[in-house]
Amino acid sequence: MPDAGALRPGDRAADTLGQLLDHCRHVHGRHLRLPALGALGLGLLRPHPALASRTALPVAVARARLGYDGADTYAGHQTMMGADFSRVGVARLGGHLTEVAQALERAGHKAVPLEGGPVLVVDGHVLVHDNLEADPGINWNVSARLADQPFERILAVARTVREVAPVARVIAVGGHSDRPLPAFVRQGDGGTAGLDTPATGFYRNGGLRVQHLGAPVDHSRQLPGLAARAGAAVTLVGKAADILACGSAVRRPAVRTDEVLAHTLSAVRAAGETGGTPALVVANVQETDLAGHQQDAVRFGAVLQEADAGLGALLRELDRPDDRLIVTADHGNDPAIGHAFHTREYAPVLIHRPGTGGSGAAAPAVLPDAGSLADVGATAARFLGIGEGAADLAAGTPLPV
Repeated sequence: MPDAGALRPGDRAADTLGQLLDHCRHVHGRHLRLPALGALGLGLLRPHPALASRTALPVAVARARLGYDGADTYAGHQTMMGADFSRVGVARLGGHLTEVAQALERAGHKAVPLEGGPVLVVDGHVLVHDNLEADPGINWNVSARLADQPFERILAVARTVREVAPVARVIAVGGHSDRPLPAFVRQGDGGTAGLDTPATGFYRNGGLRVQHLGAPVDHSRQLPGLAARAGAAVTLVGKAADILACGSAVRRPAVRTDEVLAHTLSAVRAAGETGGTPALVVANVQETDLAGHQQDAVRFGAVLQEADAGLGALLRELDRPDDRLIVTADHGNDPAIGHAFHTREYAPVLIHRPGTGGSGAAAPAVLPDAGSLADVGATAARFLGIGEGAADLAAGTPLPV
């Protein structure tokens, strides 16, 4: 995207798909096999020898701006489902220390700055700090050793911080470490400071407790809730099951890609057996993102091929005139960019539209750029016949398909 280099100038060269395909071709001596993504028109958006430049499927394709600041999974998913994240921003804790400390003191806590950096020490043991494992200013953490504070007290501090935090997520973290946590505080990128959580031993010592507190969202005006109230059966698969809200949804949390794909295919088949009852399935393949964080393009490619095979199975199931398949992403994660953070790139939007080609194959439609990922949710809402052009969503305009 045009602002991709605002934080790191090198990110202007981010190209998740192109870098991935080139690297895997170099390592394997052949291109990745991605027939489903090729048939869905990905090569129309990002031409590459590994992707078909033409497709016989009736598809519409577009690029989407993210529609939120930064490049974050929580913000991306909530925006995609129709939330308005225009007031959720990127902010370093150092610019809000006084406000956060005053809120904690009003709640009965003692909050003092840690010497050497913009970090707060609350009640002697709990650290409030920038999250150093995401882009600067995306998330704040509230961390403590469970030997010093029970997780419920860590969470209580995090909830108070959440009330005044302008960022997408405040993350409460409790774990086990052999040394006091201030020993692991370091400076991060972009003027941040925080806990080096991997160095503490939290991730390897067992007993880790984590809870994500997202920015307030009117979930009643998001796609899953609107679909459920309109009578659709809603299934949330993978990370979507963890971070999207819908009281009546069937939830199938999973991380492994084979499990995500199996749950998705099962939900689609079940929807096909309901005799015309509308259904919405939202599924997230997460292991591509994890491989991007690890800067492991080979693993990324293997997961993408696995996901492509799952998309092929879905395409064989979705053949009724009113079926729709939308494939998209919540941010970039270039596995060859030289850092482990998300990258701020346009997201592909690939829409399969069986039944729109008449007696012959419909020509693929290349649409103008969407202004926000919220347009994806609005488009799905229109396909489901919800509202007037998905006007009930908090944000988003349907794509012209």
